[in-house]
Amino acid sequence: MRRAAVSIAIAAAFVLAVLLAAVLAGEEPGALTNWQALVLGLVQGATELLPISSSGHLILVPWLGDWTYLKENDEFNQTFDVGLHLGTLLAVAGYFRQDVAALARAWLGSLRRRRIETPAERVAWLVAVATVPAALVGAFGEEAIADRLGEPWQIAILLAAFGIVLWLADRTAPRRSLADLGLGTAVAIGVAQSLSLAPGVSRSGVTISAARFLGLDRDSAARLSFLLLVPITFGAVVYKSLTDVVLGDLPPGTAGPFVVGTLAALASGLAAIWALLGYVRRHSYSVFVVYRLLAAAVVLLLIATGVREAGF
Repeated sequence: MRRAAVSIAIAAAFVLAVLLAAVLAGEEPGALTNWQALVLGLVQGATELLPISSSGHLILVPWLGDWTYLKENDEFNQTFDVGLHLGTLLAVAGYFRQDVAALARAWLGSLRRRRIETPAERVAWLVAVATVPAALVGAFGEEAIADRLGEPWQIAILLAAFGIVLWLADRTAPRRSLADLGLGTAVAIGVAQSLSLAPGVSRSGVTISAARFLGLDRDSAARLSFLLLVPITFGAVVYKSLTDVVLGDLPPGTAGPFVVGTLAALASGLAAIWALLGYVRRHSYSVFVVYRLLAAAVVLLLIATGVREAGF
């Protein structure tokens, strides 16, 4: 995607989100405000694609700001979550539209021939197979994960622990290309991706770490992480849209935050992809490791000093 097109898309989505928030479009008194939705959308887009945990930040930001509406209104929260993930899905699918289309054609072609022949077909199957473990864990373990994980103190520990994992993985010398990875390594990456269902781990962070441990260079690891987002997020958005939006009883005040959050996530998601790919061609992932460790330290300090409760 060309730089000018990316810049225009980022600016257009962001400006429209701000305008809708400013006029209070679709906003209901006592519900999540459009400005809060704007902040959470920007956080989602950036943190989903940078290796710093979107699910963790979407809990920590309301925790820090004492925004309790999403915590107290789980039905609304699930609906809003669909919009935020739709924004990041549009960002990745738009930025990598040629890659996504080529991989889809390659995958369908290999199915017709019942064999894998080209590098593009191997990458397509890598993405497909790596999606399965996270999809299964998400389908059968989502409720248990939501009930047992996601407290700020847990998020802080996971931010720090998987930050160290990222640092260690980034020391691995590159020795492979994407097309060199087999289906066995695809399963390993998929299992790693399933760990990201725990807030604080980071889907992009853990898949980049797995890819770096397997010998991919930083740019290839980031691109693989972005491509892996498309099928898993598409499936989650379709499923949640049916269960929580189409078949669900939406509470009042859904429309405004939904649209504002989606646009904000699209804008920050595009910016995050653009920035990360440009950055890792010249630098290591150490800046994200440092951020994770500092964020974990701040959260634990706030809890230890009693400024914020350990739970949310």
